[in-house]
Amino acid sequence: MRLDQMPYHSMPTLAVLPFRQFGIGWSWQLRALKLFPDSLLAWKRYFYDNGQGHARGSSFSTFAEAMIAADAFNQTIAERIGIAVLDPVLQASVTLKVDKALTAARRIQDEEELMEREAIKRNAHLPRPAIRDLNLPSKMDSLREPLHEQLIRAPYLQVVAIARFNACLRRTGDMEWEEIGALTPKRSQICLREFTAKGFGLSAADHWGRTKAQIRALLLPRANQLLQLASVKQMLAEARMRGQRVLVCGGFVFWFEDDGQPRWVIKNTGGESNNEEGSTLWHEGTILSKNHGRIVVLPYIKENGERVQGHTKNAPHDGKALPRHRDQYVTLPFEILEGDLMIGLFGELHYE
Repeated sequence: MRLDQMPYHSMPTLAVLPFRQFGIGWSWQLRALKLFPDSLLAWKRYFYDNGQGHARGSSFSTFAEAMIAADAFNQTIAERIGIAVLDPVLQASVTLKVDKALTAARRIQDEEELMEREAIKRNAHLPRPAIRDLNLPSKMDSLREPLHEQLIRAPYLQVVAIARFNACLRRTGDMEWEEIGALTPKRSQICLREFTAKGFGLSAADHWGRTKAQIRALLLPRANQLLQLASVKQMLAEARMRGQRVLVCGGFVFWFEDDGQPRWVIKNTGGESNNEEGSTLWHEGTILSKNHGRIVVLPYIKENGERVQGHTKNAPHDGKALPRHRDQYVTLPFEILEGDLMIGLFGELHYE
């Protein structure tokens, strides 16, 4: 089909980013952040001219390859916004919205990657099956080697996608496997999520948002290990001597809780304030905590210039945050620490 006939072609493309594409196997597909009327943004499939006026999509076998292409395209975001939006005030607003959309999408991808990595690491002690011990029908013998390769990486898998043969396999016993059909987008998605969900004892077929909420809860003890490190203890003791109660470092917040049991606890940063470039963050703002939510939304500036006070909340699917008594509401300043003490979702403790 010609490029000018593709859906949403007339809507300006301001940025692109890789997203998982589920089909026969897993690939990375560029999606376009399109600008719609009233400054609304939405992710749509990205197409470009193949040189003859016809539309061509951008798919990559690895995330790294896709990000190279996306980074090259996104170097022109400012120019694209300037062409698409003539009003300087609206330009600033759209720029903030684009930054926020890119950051939110990257955060989800990073979180899911770290969850998968931790799931595999948690099961590293499991024995790996010998390829000869896998019990498959004789007509499926060609699937034995690619199945074995995946079980070497994650021996706990119950469903496996074999893209090379367009097949989906299911475990029926300890070493017994059966083919349940060709790969559909849904089956492919479940097989990919199996690496993460089943590694935590959960189902890849359940609601993905609620599954990730359960995984976050399971990872909390890992994050809390940070509080036992000598270097972190010293940092927090010095902060209390200066009268500080909220320290922000990377994706974590060290929060001093004084509700009858004075102690430091770990929370996550999240929400509108988390912008990769920090352009929406209002450093002089404060955090008003009306509940015991595990996520701290730092003070931020809306696209219209309005300054929003920081607050605490739970993530989607985590349930409602336990409220504080009105007498226990706290309004706290915060300090952002330089350096990368922790990485991503739960920390790698690499600096100790």
